[in-house]
Amino acid sequence: MIQLGKVQTLEVLRLTSIGAYIGEPADPLAVFAGKPSANPSSLTDIKDVLLPANEIKKPLQAGDTVRAFIYLDSQDRPIASLKDPVLTIGTIASLEVRDVNKMGAFLEWGYPKQLFLPYKEQTVRPKPGDHVLVTLYVDRSGRLCATMKLYHHLRLDSPYKASDRVHGTVYETDGRHGAYVAVDNLFSGMIPVKELIKEVNVGDSLSLRVSRVLDDGKLELSMREPGYLQIHIDCDAIIEELKKSPSGFLPYNDASGAATIKERFSMSKNSFKRAIGHLMKENKIEITEKGIRLNKKTEKEG
Repeated sequence: MIQLGKVQTLEVLRLTSIGAYIGEPADPLAVFAGKPSANPSSLTDIKDVLLPANEIKKPLQAGDTVRAFIYLDSQDRPIASLKDPVLTIGTIASLEVRDVNKMGAFLEWGYPKQLFLPYKEQTVRPKPGDHVLVTLYVDRSGRLCATMKLYHHLRLDSPYKASDRVHGTVYETDGRHGAYVAVDNLFSGMIPVKELIKEVNVGDSLSLRVSRVLDDGKLELSMREPGYLQIHIDCDAIIEELKKSPSGFLPYNDASGAATIKERFSMSKNSFKRAIGHLMKENKIEITEKGIRLNKKTEKEG
């Protein structure tokens, strides 16, 4: 059965001046069941598809087989291409936005007809020149479209375990829960709000640490190193901020608000408290009722 949005092996059925018509070979043993396919990408009434002459780089004969990608042309007619697609149904890719209007955006994907990204399938409003992470689907009218809503399209069988380093792309953000990440643009991951040490935006490419693998296979991710490493990073960050201050003093301490600390130091309040406590024990800072101050020895080292 010929399927939209997929690469499949089809047979050359006949040759014409405008190209080759390809389709599934007739099976004399097959019995037609009379039931339409439940697969929305299946073209149940289409027996063959045109492979245009400009796609054919070497001579073909009837009976030859080709691996072709099936999409829709500018008149929404199924058409075949031998060009390897950057995106198929079931895969995810980053595509460039070429144009936008009130209905949605149009993405470059290597075929004459640009791929439509409907307004309702956007997690942010992209601009021309932006790159968006999308997957492919067939809408109710039988057209190929893109969606940025990847949550239900990402795999749950990643090979990663806790403490592994991974790379991923942010595809959606939620102020209550955190940032949703496509790890390797393939697997489902999320950075919880408490682990967001700085602002992230849809489309950001991040290097992250797997903090744990959930029972359903989703990856919980962190922007921070493990505690025994992170405390030294946090301490260094606080010392650097203090050294930038002409007086070696900053008006932050245990009583400061979590949001204020996060905005200034890109760390949680608990991390800040651990770090300044560690620095005080090492006699590098003083903690007062009004804030924190470099001690004279540390000031001279700077």
